[in-house]
Amino acid sequence: MIAILGAGKMGEALLSGVLRAGRRPSDLVATARREERATLLRERYGIEIVSNAQAAAKADTLVLAVKPQDMGALLAEVGPHVPPGRLVISMAAGITTSFIEDRLPEGTPVVRVMSNTPVHVDEAMSVVSAGAHADETHLHMAEELLTPVGKVLRIPESLQDGATALSGSGPAYFYYLVEAMVDAGILLGMPRAAALEMVIQSAVGAAVMLRDSGEHPVLLREGVTSPGGTTIAAIRELERHGVRAAVLEAIEAARNRGRELASG
Repeated sequence: MIAILGAGKMGEALLSGVLRAGRRPSDLVATARREERATLLRERYGIEIVSNAQAAAKADTLVLAVKPQDMGALLAEVGPHVPPGRLVISMAAGITTSFIEDRLPEGTPVVRVMSNTPVHVDEAMSVVSAGAHADETHLHMAEELLTPVGKVLRIPESLQDGATALSGSGPAYFYYLVEAMVDAGILLGMPRAAALEMVIQSAVGAAVMLRDSGEHPVLLREGVTSPGGTTIAAIRELERHGVRAAVLEAIEAARNRGRELASG
């Protein structure tokens, strides 16, 4: 049995994906802080909503999907009820496996996960890292749980803060770029709806080409950039305004902020 502790937006998206992948509602339980949220989940998915302590005691795999600032309180609540050897999967940004291990029974296997919001459309990027007591079997179990909602990649835990900045926050950077491109279309006289449709499809098409062609992004960009043409004129302006350097600094700032939040 799988228990999702803290079935908010990310927790619910994972729950929904697991059910679509073929798990039965009786194979899952979840917890929710508010009764109206519990009622919604119960009616929408037909799963049992229990207390955190009950979930910890009865499930084989615990998915901790609470916010980072709530993790300490959750672990204090469920720690005494977690049987030895249960797999614990944490989806809380910035929370280390050692932080969780120190608050659970000795030897508890913990796998740390950073996913992102495209989990809602089964296109998430999830990165997983093993704690001190998690082995190949535990990593495989975590990957099996996450694969129905997107792609899964293993990385060392030392890179998790970087992954949070790069792919965890990543969708927001693309939305920001799309917003700017749509504004540019409006500046050029296009209706907002038409500009948005053009930019979205361009983004989807470019992403699919990146994923499926195996080509380096530089080569794909060069394929659009004719000598003396419109694209190189635009690229020159992006370089003149330091967009590349701004992206590097922005993602580094996100990594640093993640470390600050994790340290309290």
